[in-house]
Amino acid sequence: MTQKIDYQFDQDHIWHPYTSLTEPLPVYGVVAAKGCYLQLEDGSELVDGMSSWWSTLHGYNHPVLNDSMKAQIDKMAHVMFGGITHNPAIELSKRLVKLTPEGLDKIFISDSGSVAVEVSMKMALQYWHSQGKAEKSKFLALEKGYHGDTFAAMSVCDPITGMHTLFANNLQKQIFVERPSVKINQTWQANAMTALENTLKNHHHEAAALILEPVVQGTGGMYFYHPEYLVQARALCDKYDVLLIADEIATGFGRTGKLFACEWAGISPDILCLGKTLTGGMMSLAATLTTEKIATGICNGEAGVFMHGPTFMGNPLACATAVASIDLLLASDWQKKVAQLEKWLTKCLLPLKTNPKIADVRCLGAIGVVETHEPVNVAQIQKVFVEQGVWIRPFGKLVYIMPPYIAGLAEVEKLAHAIEYYFEQS
Repeated sequence: MTQKIDYQFDQDHIWHPYTSLTEPLPVYGVVAAKGCYLQLEDGSELVDGMSSWWSTLHGYNHPVLNDSMKAQIDKMAHVMFGGITHNPAIELSKRLVKLTPEGLDKIFISDSGSVAVEVSMKMALQYWHSQGKAEKSKFLALEKGYHGDTFAAMSVCDPITGMHTLFANNLQKQIFVERPSVKINQTWQANAMTALENTLKNHHHEAAALILEPVVQGTGGMYFYHPEYLVQARALCDKYDVLLIADEIATGFGRTGKLFACEWAGISPDILCLGKTLTGGMMSLAATLTTEKIATGICNGEAGVFMHGPTFMGNPLACATAVASIDLLLASDWQKKVAQLEKWLTKCLLPLKTNPKIADVRCLGAIGVVETHEPVNVAQIQKVFVEQGVWIRPFGKLVYIMPPYIAGLAEVEKLAHAIEYYFEQS
């Protein structure tokens, strides 16, 4: 028998993401999950429209991933990575070298997306220090961008509309560029790179790297921009001798319709960050990949080594699960599944644009976004969604869904109907 959930203890003692402890948002007790569905304590089921924040691309409780974890845990769940190696880390790294954009063949395996970003920024700083250019110590970042909640990552998130303005006085001051002006479905404009080129021209002497989310800005607004921006950003970074960091923690492994969003532009960054769905949503794992040039530069510098080493770096259980997840993805017709999801999402969500409360509807790959004119009441809207049998977690003006790749038309229709119902009733 499932143990009853102690909601009162949870409310009194446990913090949830971006939630007050004194005036907490309601929480819903999940006791099991399978496929596209979350089972609540009362036995009811919700279609999961969030893939647990981009991560569970194969759905929940997948037998292949479960079996991979069971097999690995009987060998070893964890062992330190200092002075030790193991096949799960090696096999994962082989796959990442093969699948990611060309030239990214040096891999640092960490334990979360924010850490992957921190690692990427330290790589850039340490590289320039080793080149005798320690003055290149700042980062260029796009307005409306989001890269995580740890301190270096916060410093390259949007400084005005982002979630971290409270810590502005404690963060390194970085250099921000207006976000790409041309959307993915618009005609490219010749002047679209003026802001970035002027910023690079004025700050390249102090800039270590440009960090961006390729094609899709996630938490900063679910904004889809033109791939040509990436093509030209890559060229400008080369021209002004600034590294390019691609944060694909949210977009990696097919979510946008390409295996990696950089493929929309056919570019290779100097450093690539991966996370979230790396293990298919089974547990936390991340990776930061870089080039021979960057790795050699770091290791030929003053320290002689890269100065980072998390305790759970290269965790064997997580690495084995990631190998299974990647193999499962590649063995499936994931391109067809994501393309089908995009068609369904577009068909089901686009009619909502006629509602006067809706500012925009946009879809890309397995991402569907409904943007409102005014911020939504999260507690109110989630209550309605749960009553309608779906799990969607909006923020601000964004009601977005990104179902697991295994979702069918019935699940997509139910998610869309719940959104439509809320805005018709509210």
